[in-house]
Amino acid sequence: METLIAYMTTHGCTERIAQQIAGQMSGKVELCNLKTHPSPDLSAYKRVIVGGSIHAGQIQKQVKAFCRQSAAQLREKELGLFVSCLYEGEVARQQLQAAFPPELLLHAKCAVWLGGAFDFEKMNFWERWMVKKVAHIQGSASMVDPEAVDRFARKMDRSCSPFLFLI
Repeated sequence: METLIAYMTTHGCTERIAQQIAGQMSGKVELCNLKTHPSPDLSAYKRVIVGGSIHAGQIQKQVKAFCRQSAAQLREKELGLFVSCLYEGEVARQQLQAAFPPELLLHAKCAVWLGGAFDFEKMNFWERWMVKKVAHIQGSASMVDPEAVDRFARKMDRSCSPFLFLI
């Protein structure tokens, strides 16, 4: 099955997650950074996964714009949604709900938060200052859950597999 993983990354964490998902998927998988290609052609794909990172409680504007502009096409696809964020539990669930239009969340086969990272080397002065003040983190840290990423990829990979009916 042809799969597109459309994502937006600010400091590289979401891109690494998208690459890990792609490595777990069967069939042809293409990665599309919405920063450099904001309007990919979805017609060639049966499955689309959309992801972005949360900053100050919001997903990137490019991800929101892509979802708004492509909502009708995305509802015709097998859809997966993910966010990269540092919160867990109720706060992460709320950020996931706020990141994507409700109709896409309802249509999605799987919608998850997968953890996140702070990469101080890629942040500017103000970003580092804000992270230190708000998150009380003094240096680079990764809290991506690789097992959650693998579970998401496996679930998306098998959700429309014709072989499921043979089990």
